[in-house]
Parts: sequence; structure tokens; C-alpha cells
Amino acid sequence: MNQQVLEWIGYSASVIIALSMTMSSIVKFRWINLTGALMFSIYGFLIGSWPVGILNGFIVLTDAYYLFQIYLKKEVFEILEVRPDNRYLMRFLDFHKKDIYRFFPGFTYTPTENTISFLILRNMAVAGVFIAQRNEPKALEVELDYVLPEYRDFKNGRFVYYWLSQKFTESGYTRVWAKVFNKSHRKYLLHLGFTETGGEHFLKILE
Repeated sequence: MNQQVLEWIGYSASVIIALSMTMSSIVKFRWINLTGALMFSIYGFLIGSWPVGILNGFIVLTDAYYLFQIYLKKEVFEILEVRPDNRYLMRFLDFHKKDIYRFFPGFTYTPTENTISFLILRNMAVAGVFIAQRNEPKALEVELDYVLPEYRDFKNGRFVYYWLSQKFTESGYTRVWAKVFNKSHRKYLLHLGFTETGGEHFLKILE
């Protein structure tokens, strides 16, 4: 194989492995690291370096094993409704405010009598918070739907909105509004069944 092509395979594998180290999500880290290790393993065998090929092949198998365990593991989700002035909620929002601002620029928590707030529990660990306002009849407007970096795999969102559909339809609510702030947030909302209504607002019909 052309020497230049081999070098590019090696460089690309290095960049991908370096990129995996920047991932806060365990799932993303495993997938990207697996890809980089696979390329490095191929590179090692192509240049005749058996230690490089075998070592990175072992890393590929390790990543594959843990990904298999992650996808097989049964997650236990719960929603815990808390008072809008709950002290833990307030501390959580303050502690994670820099990361929250990345996805919800300018967010400030000013609870009112129409505020509803929940802690999202995943295997009994607090994975995120959901805050909404009852601003119009039979509708909720999402103020904050924040998940900690290590839990950002859509599972929280799917559970929350499924649970909301069950809880709030019983209370007469028929729709949820959410304002989109960036491309990743838009992708998240579309993935969870929201539809674009024009401008920055997305709508989900509760069924």
C-alpha cells in the first residue's frame, strides 16, 4: 500500500482517538475510541507492527464489550416532582449554570405560581431537571430541559416526554411548547417528536 496512504490512516486514527478523549458522554467516548482503535489496529497490521495491531485490536474488543453492556443494561428512570423553591434544585441549577447557559443562553430561574419542576432520576442518581410554565390553557412551555453530560443519550428525554404524556393528559394538558436555541437542541426536539411551527418554537402534541 502507498506509504502516504498508510501515514494518513495513522494520522486519522490518532486524531479520532484524541477526539474521543474530549467526550463527556461515555457512550460517545466508547464509539469514537473504538473507531480510532480499529483504524490504528488496521494501520499496525498493514505496516507489519504486530504489537500496535494486537494492542489496538484488544482496545476495540474492550470498547465493544462495554458498549454491549451499556445497551443491554436496564435503566431505571423516575421523575420526582419538587417545589419550585426546593433547595436542592436551586443548588443544582447554580452548580451547573455554565453548562446550562451553553444550551439555554440567558436562562434565569424565577419561579412563579405557574412553575412546575422535576428532578430526573436515572438509577436513583439525579441526571437532570425539567422545568416548565403553565402559560396558557391546556399547554405547557418548557423553560429548561437539562441533562448532565454523562447522560446525554436521548433516553432521559424519551422517558420524560412519555411520562409527561401520561401525567399531563390526565390533567387536561394537550400540548407542550419549547423554544429552540441551537442546532443540537433542534435535533433533540425533533428526535422527541416535536414539530416546527415557525420561528424558534417547536410543538409536541400530548397523546
